[in-house]
Amino acid sequence: MTAEHLPALEDVTSTKQACELLGANRSTILRRRRSPLHGPPAPRPEPPNKLTEPERQHVLSVLRSPQYCDLAPAQVWAQLLDDGIYLCSIRTMYRLLAAVGENRERRRQRTHPARKKPELIARAPNQVWSWDITKLAGPVRGVYYELFVIIDIYSRYVIAWCVAAAETGELAEAFIADALDRQGIDPDQLTLHADRGSSMTSKPVAQLLVDLGVTRSHSRPSTSNDNPYSEAQFKTLKYCPAFPGRFGSIADARSFCEVFFDHYNHVHRHTGIGLHTPASVHYGTATEIRAARTETLTAAYNANPARFRHRPPTPPELPTVAWINEPNREALIQSA
Repeated sequence: MTAEHLPALEDVTSTKQACELLGANRSTILRRRRSPLHGPPAPRPEPPNKLTEPERQHVLSVLRSPQYCDLAPAQVWAQLLDDGIYLCSIRTMYRLLAAVGENRERRRQRTHPARKKPELIARAPNQVWSWDITKLAGPVRGVYYELFVIIDIYSRYVIAWCVAAAETGELAEAFIADALDRQGIDPDQLTLHADRGSSMTSKPVAQLLVDLGVTRSHSRPSTSNDNPYSEAQFKTLKYCPAFPGRFGSIADARSFCEVFFDHYNHVHRHTGIGLHTPASVHYGTATEIRAARTETLTAAYNANPARFRHRPPTPPELPTVAWINEPNREALIQSA
């Protein structure tokens, strides 16, 4: 006996017992009977308590009225009930609003314009600086020192740094003014990029940059990728093997940063600038150093070409451009 004999067995017993006798799966048999081959399923009967179409339209008109359009359905239901009126349940109000696509936030919402993505290009030192502030843990829990750092995105040279007990707009103004003066920045020469911290957007800093002809640039809110050079530099600082978990005093923090930034600028070979030091790229000696590297590699090749598989080695290339958020091709061509 096969499944073809199932209807005959169902006449004398139940479907469940017939499936057991034939070794058929009852769920499979029932699903196949509901398939299109056996016609559409029978329509579900409408519940007797269903709202009529005029009643549904009346509920929607109440929810859309000026009195209730800014209220949640639960608020509308409660206010109507207090007035001695019952139209339907709260859940039904939500279902009716969902059916017409009005079940989202119904109150007027404040909208914010899309923030423009910063696109900055530097083809030489002192064209684009990035600056940020990070916290250094003090001697006890809850005590922190503020580390201000400005870095040139082309050369990776740390232009200036300072450790302070607190972060203020006035301190940031003096810090930036001193860095601009020591580097001899002319008006309309530099773009200074930062995130949207309180000091970065403070009035003293903004007025200083306007007075000195420095272009301001800010990251988009909650977008750390818009300030990658400062973030990467802070990671290099805090992942340094000598970096302590806490500093005993602000003097200890300043002493450590003095040694670290001197090493970073003048000893550390940065992979992003052809394994040169930031100071070498910033002050223009990297070309001579690369030429000397080329001579050393050429001499090594001439002494033993087989060691290099008969291909002359070359030192890493010097950078030609650096950017924050790579601009489109047209912008790169225009800035060249």
